[in-house]
Amino acid sequence: MSALRAAAFPREPVRARALAGTACVFPDLAEYGHAVFGADPVRLEAQAADPLDRFRLVAPVFVPRRLAKLIDLAREPTYRDVELESVVGGFRSAMPVYVSAFGSTRTMSGDLGLAASRQAGVLGIPLVIGENVMPVNGYGRLGGDAEGTLVGRIRAYAAHVPDGTGGVVVQQSTEDADAEVWNCAYSDPNVQGLLESGRVAFELKVGQGAKPGLGGMTVLDEVAAARLAGAFAIDRPFGSANDMVLRSSSPGTFTEEILRQQVRLMRNNFPRARVWVKLPPARDVRAAAMAAWEAGADAVTVDGAEGGTGWAPLAFLQHVGLPLGECLRRIGEHPSCLLVSGRIWEGARAAKCLALGASAVGLGRAALIALDADAEMGLIHLVECLALELAMIVSALGKYHVAELSPEDVWLPGE
Repeated sequence: MSALRAAAFPREPVRARALAGTACVFPDLAEYGHAVFGADPVRLEAQAADPLDRFRLVAPVFVPRRLAKLIDLAREPTYRDVELESVVGGFRSAMPVYVSAFGSTRTMSGDLGLAASRQAGVLGIPLVIGENVMPVNGYGRLGGDAEGTLVGRIRAYAAHVPDGTGGVVVQQSTEDADAEVWNCAYSDPNVQGLLESGRVAFELKVGQGAKPGLGGMTVLDEVAAARLAGAFAIDRPFGSANDMVLRSSSPGTFTEEILRQQVRLMRNNFPRARVWVKLPPARDVRAAAMAAWEAGADAVTVDGAEGGTGWAPLAFLQHVGLPLGECLRRIGEHPSCLLVSGRIWEGARAAKCLALGASAVGLGRAALIALDADAEMGLIHLVECLALELAMIVSALGKYHVAELSPEDVWLPGE
């Protein structure tokens, strides 16, 4: 098995579709379980002209905050004096960064979820555990081997995170609500320490960047598909010669009132947990975000169309959903914590998001690739690079706390 890699799109799509039929609607089946799928940045930029890639960060000549910092320090300030500590979805974080949700991906490096948990804990940044971890890897109750399970990831994080910093976010979608993931976590002794210190959140997954409006998809063998046939839609688009099938779930049905009631139920049923809501890059993303905040959500997370996923039709990866920059533009001014993700891996793109109203940025595919490259230190090194770039950028903009970034710091050609 090779290292984790981005899935390739067919080079000869017409010929491939003619030969293989509906199997070509999806990425290469041989990549399933071993690749991180998401939109091709080059094609996405050409088609959607992502505003974030066209923005420039612009430093001023006159820097009154620098003068104030000079007086405070009694010396000229540098980028080393920039403060990155932030509040992320109600959690104190070492920087405005969190690890985005990803599920049960495995490579030669082993279970990337455990590596992510350990390193996110060391970094003191929040960790989101994806909604399909419990259905695929199990919950991992007391006793027995918790390797790769939901509890295993929580234990690994709790063992490494400094006191009072970070937090674990347990995601749940409509498809695994019957598994009662939140109920299990809320009552588990392994979670109580984090819960009592206010470092647990539950995230309602309304949608995701790579396939907005489409339910979850997983590729299974015939035996597993037969077991789940009563609960999910089972299709065979890969051809009769292949024994793998496609399991699809409902995306869930939402109105503004349904979303408000979901958030209120979460607050009532789990009063010690913070409430996050994850939204897809939808045309009404502002209305959905406002409904969640008004109902009491501590944070709204938004995936741009650039966001990766385990499995999605190629048409969705290239043609469906708003770019992250447009999501930020549509949301505009807002009253609470906004968290965003979508091809974030370095400090400049993170700074643009923060200047446009985000409280923090999520690392998804970038985290997986870093972890696969080095399961012991890869994520730590990646975040350290991002933090250094971010500190330099904030300093260049004449500011000394990352929360001071604002729209004045960015420029979009033609506007």
